[in-house]
Amino acid sequence: MQAQKPPRHLPLLLGTLTAFGPLSIDMYLPAFPQITREMAARPGAVSLTLAVFLLAVSLSQVFYGPLADRYGRRKPLLVGCVLYALGSLGCALAPSMGILIAARAVQALGGAAGMVVARAVVRDVYHEREAARVFSELMLVMGAAPILAPWLGGKILLLGSWRLIFFLLAGFGAFCWWMTNRGLPETLPHPNRSRENLRGVFDTFGALLANRRFLGYALVAGFTAGTNFAYISGSSFVYIELHGISAQHFGYFFGANALGLIGAAQINRLLLRRFAPESILDGSLTINMMAGCALVACGATNWGGLPALAALLFVSLASVGLTFPNLMAAAMAPFGRMAGSASAVLGTVQFAVGALAGALVGLLHNGTALPMTAVVASCATGGLIALRTLAPSKRLPRPFVLSVPED
Repeated sequence: MQAQKPPRHLPLLLGTLTAFGPLSIDMYLPAFPQITREMAARPGAVSLTLAVFLLAVSLSQVFYGPLADRYGRRKPLLVGCVLYALGSLGCALAPSMGILIAARAVQALGGAAGMVVARAVVRDVYHEREAARVFSELMLVMGAAPILAPWLGGKILLLGSWRLIFFLLAGFGAFCWWMTNRGLPETLPHPNRSRENLRGVFDTFGALLANRRFLGYALVAGFTAGTNFAYISGSSFVYIELHGISAQHFGYFFGANALGLIGAAQINRLLLRRFAPESILDGSLTINMMAGCALVACGATNWGGLPALAALLFVSLASVGLTFPNLMAAAMAPFGRMAGSASAVLGTVQFAVGALAGALVGLLHNGTALPMTAVVASCATGGLIALRTLAPSKRLPRPFVLSVPED
């Protein structure tokens, strides 16, 4: 498939599929108080719907990877779109908190297909450097969704019940099914498909995790996601409660950081003209670690106040826009027939470590910014250590030293 010219609309289609996660996580956040009142639930119970979604997304990616390697990319994705639409519809009609939580699990089971298959298709169609450019384009969606989804959810609440949000997500799932059915070519030919049984699937996962470089990349993915989830978990308290930013102005800080991530991802496309993906990856993780260490000083001493804290968070989150495109391209480049399984392992580790980091911020809460900044710094440092020890660059001894010619 790499020898053929991919359809021009393919990055847009794949970007839409990657929006399953961000839209499902962020769009209904403004509705938490309304859901709590209508369901007569205890405070904090609605947060379980988010935790269950994250857990289900993490675990279900393990299943979609082997399915995509065995049956091709289209069939599992089409099934996933149907499950996502049905789960969203179940959320919209849920009469109780228990059913809402169960429907969120079904929604996650379907949405995970878009995340796994999109990464596998990029690996099928593009060579490593071009794949990094395409992943940079997909980061537009990953960065824009946290800005637009809460805003859109808030506007929907002005029109009616929180249930309208999930009706809209059900329609989005149906649209993705139609779009996939009409516009996504099968990128894994029959001769290249896996024929492994259940034992073979576990053997594949074992082989991936036994691969030193891939394990390093998977840990980098998890630690990098951890910086994001730690920020998401602690930012509202740090900005609103600790520094007195209004809820309306908090959106500006949140949006600015998301724009930084988007901008860095697009700068990455320019950097790829001169530097190898592994080189940029090493540099971005180094930047994130340095920003994280400075954040710990801010959190512990309030050095620099809000301006320093906000600026360092911006640098840390913007570096993610450089990290993820190159990380995904480098991690999946060696795996052709196992691209689905490799994508599943990356996604599972990413969400599992990310969710753990977010929970850790809450557990360490002490009324200061230190829990959030310490977890961000720990994850940033862990990512760089994992890269340097398990997956050091084979091309360059250190980042940004030598340009690599175009293929």
